[in-house]
Amino acid sequence: MHRTVAFAVLAISGCLVLGGCAAPQSESVQPAFAMGERAPAIPFVYTVMDTEWLDQLGEAPAQRLPEHRFLAIRLTVTNGGVATTAVPLMTLLDSQNRSYPELTDAPGLDEWLGFVRMLPPAETERGRVLFDVPTGAYRLRVTNGDPDNPNFALVDIPVQFGPADDIRPGHDATK
Repeated sequence: MHRTVAFAVLAISGCLVLGGCAAPQSESVQPAFAMGERAPAIPFVYTVMDTEWLDQLGEAPAQRLPEHRFLAIRLTVTNGGVATTAVPLMTLLDSQNRSYPELTDAPGLDEWLGFVRMLPPAETERGRVLFDVPTGAYRLRVTNGDPDNPNFALVDIPVQFGPADDIRPGHDATK
């Protein structure tokens, strides 16, 4: 009995010294950054500037229609590292933690960041990434792309509509 109590005290002390016994924090409770805030995923720092919901890309006859709705996210990404590094694709997470991958082609999207994004050290790239998702609020998951030393950040993407998207009765979008 005395050994069992000593072992329990030793185990509890070890947990306290080593940083606690809590389970690792999951992405669902990971704090998120607001749009406009710097979201570090070392060596990258991402800043989401704005969003735009689109019903199509391009014009007929070459227009592209989404399965749900296109969400274009304008952002900057800065490489704070010492080497040229590929900026990884991003993912949107909905309130149920379902993930939606970034689209790898976006013909007709102005300022598209592209699929292959090599960023030299101390450089900042500006542009937009594209998703095909149901209308709603999301969290943008940005990463460093390093499978050996993963690092990520989440950015809240609230539902926002521009004046042309505001369809309230009696609303004049031209003002």
